[in-house]
Parts: sequence; C-alpha cells; structure tokens
Amino acid sequence: MPSETHAIIAVRGLKKTLRSGSTSVEILKGIDLSIPSRQFVVIMGASGSGKSTLLGLLAGLDAPTDGTVTIDGEEIGHLSEDALAHIRATKLGFVFQSYQLIPTLTALENVLLPHELHAAEDGKPRAQELLASVGLAERMHHYPVQLSGGEQQRVALARAFMLRPPVILADEPTGNLDFATGARVMELLLELNRREGTTLVLVTHDASLAAHAERKILLRDGRIEADELCQPVRQNAGADA
Repeated sequence: MPSETHAIIAVRGLKKTLRSGSTSVEILKGIDLSIPSRQFVVIMGASGSGKSTLLGLLAGLDAPTDGTVTIDGEEIGHLSEDALAHIRATKLGFVFQSYQLIPTLTALENVLLPHELHAAEDGKPRAQELLASVGLAERMHHYPVQLSGGEQQRVALARAFMLRPPVILADEPTGNLDFATGARVMELLLELNRREGTTLVLVTHDASLAAHAERKILLRDGRIEADELCQPVRQNAGADA
C-alpha cells in the first residue's frame, strides 16, 4: 500500500451510516486508503457498494459518521462550510456524469466560474487554452444547450482543471455518452491529467475505463475487497465528441 506520509489523499476508519427513523443502513464500514500524488486510481463496485458515497466524502460534499479524510495534508471532517468550500475550490476538481454546467453561461464563462470566485488575476487566457486543448476553440461562446453531450462534458473537463487542483474526482464521467464519444472524452481527461500532473480518482462500473488506471480498488458491501496496482493500457481516441 502507498505510504500515508506521501499521500495526497488519506482515509482512515471511514464509515458512513444513513438513518431514516429507527432504521439505519451502513454504507461504508471502515475504509482505510492512501493515494499518492499523481496516481490514477479507479474505484469500482456493484450498485450499492459505496463507491459514490466514498467519492462524495473525499470531496467534502458529505460528512462521515466516523473516521477521517485528509486532503493534501488537511483533515476536512471538522472544517467549517467556508473552509470546505475553499478546499473544494483550490484542492479538488470535479467531473460529474451530468456535466453540471450553468445553462445561462457560455462555455468560456462556465470554465471561468471557479476562477472568478476564488482568484484575482485574469483567468481568461487559461480558460481559452483549456477549451482549445479539448477541441472547443470555436465553441467557447456557445451556451450548453447549443453543445452536444460530449462537448458539454469537455467543457466540464476544462472547468475541473481551471484552478490547477492537485486532485481530480470523476464520477462516471462517460456514463451519459455513447461509446465513441465517451472514449474521446476519456482520452482528453487522461491527456489533461498527464499534462497537469494531477491525482485522478475515477468512479466507474466500466471495465474498459478501468483498464487505463494505474490502480484498481474494488468495493463490496461498504468495504475494500481488492486494491491492486496494475499496468494501464493506452487509451485510443474515439470519434469526435
């Protein structure tokens, strides 16, 4: 297992229980996990295994019932909402299955949004460079409704990398896309990840995506059943997305 000393993500004794009235369901049952900087990790498991819950806890979008989550040396479990928002803005980039673009903003404005909320200098050159790198130089002034699903997800990729976060968290990023479009989006995600030198944690049920990871973690019934290093295969770009 990777050393916690050099881990950019460290999880210890992580538990999550959901309660409804007198009923409780234990989603995570004590997760211990260390992820070093720049590693590409895929988290897999059947529906209900706890993989999306784990990602949400890593993101600080939910609080654990027990245990700790440390991101880049800072334990996030007891931070205020303002402090958590700062961690999410500066340490973490997000890619969701449903894109999460703001419909009233152009592609460029969507990519710029994290920068305008959390940085002072002019971010437009960086946003334009990122959009060009995902093949959207000619589409940056279009609104989400004017873009295909693959184009919207490429905007989301650019936005995730905007503030140069050390960690990217991706939850089924190709789940709403056809095979060829999803392959292209995944290739772009890996290209950006290599170029920017980030740590990538990807939740998926797709074995073809998992084949590109350096490490695979399998969850079953709220516990880590397998955690192994592997030799990633080279992603082949699909048709234009």
